[in-house]
Amino acid sequence: MKIMENYLEINKKSWNAKVEPHLKSDFYFVDEFLKGRNSLNSIEVDLLGDVKGKSILHLQCHFGQDSISLSRLGAKVIGVDLSDKAVEAANDLAKQCGTDTEFICSDIYDLPNVLNEKFDIVFTSYGTIGWLPDLDNWANVINHFLKPGGKFVMAEFHPVIWMFDDDFNGINYNYFNEKPIVETYEGTYADFSADIVQDYVMWNHSLSEVFQNLIKNGLAIENFQEFDWSPYPCFKHIDEFEKRKWRIEKFGNKIPMVYALSAQKKSS
Repeated sequence: MKIMENYLEINKKSWNAKVEPHLKSDFYFVDEFLKGRNSLNSIEVDLLGDVKGKSILHLQCHFGQDSISLSRLGAKVIGVDLSDKAVEAANDLAKQCGTDTEFICSDIYDLPNVLNEKFDIVFTSYGTIGWLPDLDNWANVINHFLKPGGKFVMAEFHPVIWMFDDDFNGINYNYFNEKPIVETYEGTYADFSADIVQDYVMWNHSLSEVFQNLIKNGLAIENFQEFDWSPYPCFKHIDEFEKRKWRIEKFGNKIPMVYALSAQKKSS
């Protein structure tokens, strides 16, 4: 299928286009971040625990705010992203923040050919796995980079939320990974009015697909949670019912919006 041959090129172009408007957006609060604001949310912080002195590989890090936040907490961090413009911005941001965070531009699946290290923690969060067609390969990469007994931590938007159309008027997409979703999008989740038009290719991944591929690749699920709110206002028709907690107005607390999990690599 031609789209499968070109999805990396299409998505890299899409994410490169997002970098400049994202850096300028209120969503990413770069000015506050440079002054010391932490970009991590309670959901992932609770699962990560004390990261001081830990080595962390942050997959699909965009322009590195969470990677740098983990560095500020005392971790030794390498962030990875497909977008060369995002990695360029991440390096600049780390320099301005005075952290030793490192960044690599790479497709996740190719990362074992690029990086030769093992980590205490592999971390990924919010809007990441939907860009990946093969979660078996993804979980294998996670296993590859974890030290024996190491921990994988993930926070992600719930697959239920991706079933709806953008206005949440009805079910438009399959919960299960039926086929690639190929669309054109105007604006961006961080700024709906941004003057950009992007083509993209995505995949919906059910919870069972996530769990079974992690288990298959030697990771034992230790903690799993679902949340009826999002820490980001990245959807339309969103309501902030508590500080930095958002829900879709018409649904309230009736649907899951985010899930999070931690898993441990077997020691032998």
